[in-house]
Amino acid sequence: MSTPLVQFSGITKSYFGVEVLKNISFTLPAGSMTGLVGENGAGKSTLMNILGGNVAVDSGSILLNGKTFVPSTPQESAEHGIAFIHQELNLFPNLTIAENLFLTRFPRATGSPFIDRQTIHRRTSELLAEIGLDVSPQRLVETLSAGERQLVEIAKALSMDARLIIFDEPTTSLSIRETDRLFALISRLRERKLTMIYISHALTDVLRLCDRIVVLRDGEIAGSGRADEFTTERLVTLMVGRTMNQLFPTRSGKPTNQTLLEVSGLTQPDVLRNISFTLKRGEVLGLSGLMGAGRTELARILFGLDPCASGTVALEGKSLNRLSPRQLIQRGFAFLTENRRSEGLCMDASVADNLALTTLTEHGRTTVRWLSNESGRKAMQRIRGVVRLDPKASDNQAVRTLSGGNQQKVVLGKWLLIRPRVFILDEPTRGIDVGAKYEIYRLIYELADQGAGIFVISSEMEELMGLCDRILVMKAGELVDELPREEFDRERILRGALGGTVFQERSS
Repeated sequence: MSTPLVQFSGITKSYFGVEVLKNISFTLPAGSMTGLVGENGAGKSTLMNILGGNVAVDSGSILLNGKTFVPSTPQESAEHGIAFIHQELNLFPNLTIAENLFLTRFPRATGSPFIDRQTIHRRTSELLAEIGLDVSPQRLVETLSAGERQLVEIAKALSMDARLIIFDEPTTSLSIRETDRLFALISRLRERKLTMIYISHALTDVLRLCDRIVVLRDGEIAGSGRADEFTTERLVTLMVGRTMNQLFPTRSGKPTNQTLLEVSGLTQPDVLRNISFTLKRGEVLGLSGLMGAGRTELARILFGLDPCASGTVALEGKSLNRLSPRQLIQRGFAFLTENRRSEGLCMDASVADNLALTTLTEHGRTTVRWLSNESGRKAMQRIRGVVRLDPKASDNQAVRTLSGGNQQKVVLGKWLLIRPRVFILDEPTRGIDVGAKYEIYRLIYELADQGAGIFVISSEMEELMGLCDRILVMKAGELVDELPREEFDRERILRGALGGTVFQERSS
């Protein structure tokens, strides 16, 4: 029997007296692909940070090719052939592909202190050909798509002769075509007998790609085995510790016929063309489309962040044209951006600071003043209860230490304090687990049942079909189809996103 590439034995780790990993033991056979799944906060990142030299283990051991492995730095882990493809890519956008690949190890010209750029470009061209990316080594990374940047990260790993590649939520920011391209490359890497760990909340992808699966729950192994021993339903049950008979909560209310938001003829050259739709009170309206279709650009224009050449937006019949985001917030708008870490949260600030962001103008611009009065404290507790924030997360805890699901709840919570009437949610469940998704869906339904209009942008078709009352389909800056719930059809939505015809909104 061959020696496993990696063997975890009794790995235990605690933070401030709370055990986050409890006696974790499993192996990674050489040349295998292992899926690592679990809810946010289950311990996946901590375990990988131990393997990557970012975190020291409290007890237990790791064997790498049968030898004790105790990495003290990420550099040491990389030198032993362990590479990470992170969800948030570690590339410098203002540098070229070649410079990113060899940033810490530029080859020098013989007998000279100068960088041997000819060698760098030749080797980069070889690596790009290997991963199937036909671009110049001198291309700036900032000009690449998300999928192309993902491939550059893989080329970087191959340039360092990686023996183990860890993929952390690799498809989160990719289009359908880019995801297929990534999966094709992963298949080629498997043929080369590279060992891989695949971390993802997309359970169907895990079942499709992996040989073996390890499920973590609350810092312990809840199940492990060959991938063909699992189904999506069994994985969900193991992850959350209970049987989930449905992925979406049952909704008690339904949309009204009252128009809350009316958008007419929004046009911005090279971005949007003649966008028109309505959002009803109590409605969950979805927007589907491929990456680059203009969905996020539409959301930013609606929230006053980007300009619009022509068209009108009206809330309950009153024009909102040329209003700033601050003015729109005052009129009842809330915008949850697709990138919560860089745009939705102050990551080093506390839970309380982040929740209070939208109310600071009412309370002297200080969270301390807000929390020092009874109304502030009651508001904080009310919001924590509504979003069901983890009770273990204290008000003074830095948001960056929370799981992805709890971070998203904080983003939603800060908006709930001002009781908005229109919610624009761009990828509201990106990068969070199935249990946290259910809580977000529950909250969306509660807001809709209270009369708010919810505009949901999502790349997950199943999410839109399971959550929404109506779905709009967008392609190349235009709306090309509209489907009420009784006409939801996956093939029709995809056909529209890939090349449908522009629809004329139905008269209501």
